[in-house]
Amino acid sequence: MRSSSNPAFRNLPSGQGGYATFDRQGGMMGGAAGYADAQAGQVEYGRAGVSERPLTMDDVVTKTAITGGVALVAGVLTAMSGMFWLVLPAFIVGLVVSLIVIFKQSSNPGLVLTYSAAMGVALGGITGALEMSGTQFEGIGFQAVVGTAGVFVGMLVVYKTGAVRVTPKFTKWLMGAMFGVMILMVVNLVASFFTTGGLGLRDGSPLAYLFSIVCIGVAAFSLLLDFDMADRAVRDGAPAKFAWYIAFGLMTTLVWLYIEILRLLSYLRQE
Repeated sequence: MRSSSNPAFRNLPSGQGGYATFDRQGGMMGGAAGYADAQAGQVEYGRAGVSERPLTMDDVVTKTAITGGVALVAGVLTAMSGMFWLVLPAFIVGLVVSLIVIFKQSSNPGLVLTYSAAMGVALGGITGALEMSGTQFEGIGFQAVVGTAGVFVGMLVVYKTGAVRVTPKFTKWLMGAMFGVMILMVVNLVASFFTTGGLGLRDGSPLAYLFSIVCIGVAAFSLLLDFDMADRAVRDGAPAKFAWYIAFGLMTTLVWLYIEILRLLSYLRQE
C-alpha cells in the first residue's frame, strides 16, 4: 500500500479483509499552517457497514467543492474588509483544528469547514495586505486563485490520463523531495535570524525564484498522491462520511500551493 505525502490521507480505509492498517509516519502538511508530523503508530478503519452508504467520487467532489468554496468566500470577505489583523489568529485556529482532524482521523464536517474558513481568512488577509502595499500588486490574488485552480485541474487530468503513474518509486521520490524542501525552509528561517535574507530562498533573488518553482512543482505532484489515495478509498468501500476527511486532505495541499504561487507572483510583480 502506498502512503500519501499528505498526513490526512495516511489513515484512509482499505479493503483488505474489511479492515486496513496504515503507518502514521510524519509528512508535510500543506500551506503556511506549518508541517504536521503524525505520531508513529497504527490505526484501523472498517469498510462501510450495513447501515452506511459507501463512498462515491461524487461525495469527494461535492465535499471538496464545499470546503474550497468556504475558503474562497472567507478569503474574499477578509481581503475586502481590510481586517488583516485576523491573519495570525486564523492561522493558529487552522493549525490547531488541522492537528485535531489528523490525530483523531476525524471526518466531522464542522471541523473541516472550520479549518477551511480559518485558512481562507488567513490567506485572504495576506493577499489583501499585499495588494494594498503597492499598485504593482493589484489583482495578484485573482491570479493566484486562477493559478491554483489551474494546477489542480491540470494535475487531475494528468492523474486520470495516467500520464504520470503513482508508483511506489514515484512516492518515495516525492516524499524525499518534500522532506528536502521542508528542511531547506527551516534552515532558511533559522539563518534569517542571523543574516539578512537567510539563505536567499525567500528574498526575491534568482535563487528564490527557483526555490518557489520547486515548491510549486512538489506541491502539484503531491496532488497526484492525494488523488490516488482518494481513488483507493472509493474503490475499497470506505464509508461516505470520509469524503469530508478527503476534502480536508486536499485543502491542506491547496493551501500550500496557493501560498507558493502567490509568493512567486509577488516576485514577478516587483520587477
